[in-house]
Amino acid sequence: MSEILYEKQGRIALVTINRPERRNALNRAAFGQLADAWMDFERDPELWVAVVTGAGDAFCAGGDLKEAIQFFADNAEDLASGRQTAGAAGYHPMSPLIAMLREVEIYKPIIAAVNGICVAGGMEMLLGTDIRIASERATFGIYEPRRGLFPGGGTTVRLPRQIPYCMAMEVLLTADPISAELAYEMGIVNRVVAHEEVLPAAMRFAETICKNGPVAVRAVKECVQRNLRLPLKEAFDLELEFSARVFSSDDAQEGLASFREKRPPVWKGR
Repeated sequence: MSEILYEKQGRIALVTINRPERRNALNRAAFGQLADAWMDFERDPELWVAVVTGAGDAFCAGGDLKEAIQFFADNAEDLASGRQTAGAAGYHPMSPLIAMLREVEIYKPIIAAVNGICVAGGMEMLLGTDIRIASERATFGIYEPRRGLFPGGGTTVRLPRQIPYCMAMEVLLTADPISAELAYEMGIVNRVVAHEEVLPAAMRFAETICKNGPVAVRAVKECVQRNLRLPLKEAFDLELEFSARVFSSDDAQEGLASFREKRPPVWKGR
């Protein structure tokens, strides 16, 4: 049985973590398959949006501790020094979690359909998505400090940039579970919906995005992500560069033509 299910539904890639018996905790095989899925999504020009979810009643409980403890013990020096240790399929074993995708930047939109528990590395992965739909039954949390561990998959970098500092520190320092409602109030998720509506709602978001010009959509995401690292003046300059690039694209000309001709646009993705 595949640890990661990867389906292409028109312009949408559906990525499902498929280890429900382990609450979709990721072992090394799953890390490699997940990395393969993200690589393919990024490289396939026919795919414009991805939706990631979990099988059964869990989103992702993080790394499978049965394997993770031994891996960290065996590779402590390499990890501490920043050297890469190849894992399944030749990828660094944590690469799907570290920035989902810090090592491979993805500027196509990624939507999370959080159908259950989303903790530790699952929460770290969530923070690498762009739009998040949560089941009313979903729970969230950064549990690593409970076990004397460090949440090194991007959480201490991303969470304080995505929600107010004091709320981020509450999540990080208490290691307490967070309900779907509280996650919404904190700004961690966009919507909380009935359990059976999680994936349909996420797919509706994906379909809405697919109606927009793909060149513009990718440029918007890339510009936002890159600008988060820049001083204000440089960020405005970069925005102008992206604006000029998009306005000169074939898709921009098609968008204006379709408006004049009162018809739906036919995007070429260039």
